[in-house]
Amino acid sequence: MSKRSSNTIFFIGVAAAIGVLIGSVLDFNKSASVSLFSNNTQEVKIKRLINYIAYDYVDEVNTDSLLDNTINLLLKNLDPHSVYIPKSELQSIQESMNGSFYGIGIQFRMIRDSVTVLNIIKGGPSEKAGLLAGDRILIADKDTLFGKDYTSNKIMEFLKGKEKNNISLTIYRKQNREELAFSFNRGKVNLISVPISFMLSDKIGYIQVERFAKNTYDEFLTALKTLKAEGMQTLVLDLRGNTGGYMDIANDIADEFLKDGKLIVFTKNKGGKITNSMATSKGIYEENKVYVLIDEQSASASEIVAGALQDNDRGIIVGRRSFGKGLVQQEMDLGDGSAIRLTTARYYTPTGRSIQKPYNHTGNKNYFKDLKNRNFSGELLYKDSIHVIDSLKFTTPKGKIVYGGGGIIPDVFIPIDTTGYLPAFHYGNINNFVFDFIDKDRKKYSNLTWEDFDKSIDFDTALSEYIQSNSSDYHKKISKSAPMKIFIKALFARELFGDTGYFRVYEKKDKMLLKVLELEEGLVK
Repeated sequence: MSKRSSNTIFFIGVAAAIGVLIGSVLDFNKSASVSLFSNNTQEVKIKRLINYIAYDYVDEVNTDSLLDNTINLLLKNLDPHSVYIPKSELQSIQESMNGSFYGIGIQFRMIRDSVTVLNIIKGGPSEKAGLLAGDRILIADKDTLFGKDYTSNKIMEFLKGKEKNNISLTIYRKQNREELAFSFNRGKVNLISVPISFMLSDKIGYIQVERFAKNTYDEFLTALKTLKAEGMQTLVLDLRGNTGGYMDIANDIADEFLKDGKLIVFTKNKGGKITNSMATSKGIYEENKVYVLIDEQSASASEIVAGALQDNDRGIIVGRRSFGKGLVQQEMDLGDGSAIRLTTARYYTPTGRSIQKPYNHTGNKNYFKDLKNRNFSGELLYKDSIHVIDSLKFTTPKGKIVYGGGGIIPDVFIPIDTTGYLPAFHYGNINNFVFDFIDKDRKKYSNLTWEDFDKSIDFDTALSEYIQSNSSDYHKKISKSAPMKIFIKALFARELFGDTGYFRVYEKKDKMLLKVLELEEGLVK
């Protein structure tokens, strides 16, 4: 299981970070910003209608809300990826895609009634001030945070601010049983989009890309250079759960794998104008082997990278059919702090295929049921259940058959793993249990190395303690299962080593990674 899966287990807020990741269904250019209406009769009509309602309608009406609803209704009748972004959400979305924000630099979770620090972001204001994992934030400035029923987004509002703005915190440090006062300036905190990179073996490297934000290419290139220096000859690029982002960042990453002059992607707008994105001579990984992992959540920019490599006979795509989003959006300012992302073009992979799955212009409800339909059809379990259309068949330069019409179909199919399912009620309970276990003696585990991890904690005993703390017979039965044994070990690894630790535990049962290792060892002919 990757960090993507673990995110469904933890609801971790990165302080003052993001509310909504609009990249989950979008691919867009960074530079464009235009007004929605020109000075014409349509604009006059809309203004006049709003004025009539504001001044003459019999009841009081919030015209701002009415206009927002109208814009949403208009866009819903276009395509599934043209969306309205209210003023209240635009800043957090832009922070996410710009790759940074101004805050205190922590990861936190509400544990019982307290805002609890899970991790201190390296180089951030909290690390410099001396906060530690396990600290409980009682008061932020004059706002009491403990004993409240606040959401993570609400807590972010208290911790978020402008650059160099001061914040005063009252902290309870359990290990010392004392309250501490901190006062320091908020600062720039980077949102990591390449959270995991390490060597799976002496020759195989692994890089996970979570999204395609402004800083993603720089992070990716740093990871790529580091792994090459460590002797990497084969790369596993994990795009599972990566829901997209900036198109030009996807092009930059694809360029690292393709030789000068190779087509990465091309776009076509309503007027038929075609714009080609070509690989340059700058790539530093043009010769060595690459595997790309995708799944049903990999969308837009992820599909550009996977499609570019597949259509250029470069690398092996492993996993399940991707989301199927081949539309390009342009962000357009509406002048009041809100914006729309409007579809302005379609993109095509190098062989000329559109991977956009079908949609209609009368609403998007059925469009987003596609993943549920894939489950019912058996597609997530059996490659033969993937529906292809012969008229959308394309051929790569080396003769490989690929299909358009809805996502990237992998070269090597891996069914979804249903053996690791755990009921939702386990998540919060066991997260808190593991946190409390470590929290009893943080000094003992503070300098633990990965090599000593297995022998430092008796995981069987820890699991037994967890089972005994729950009264439900069904709960206890599930707790004894093999998935739970791996899960609790992974949570301990995450508590002590972050996301990389969590992943390194789960990689031993990750079916896609196991298939890559199998292919590399020559066991599959």
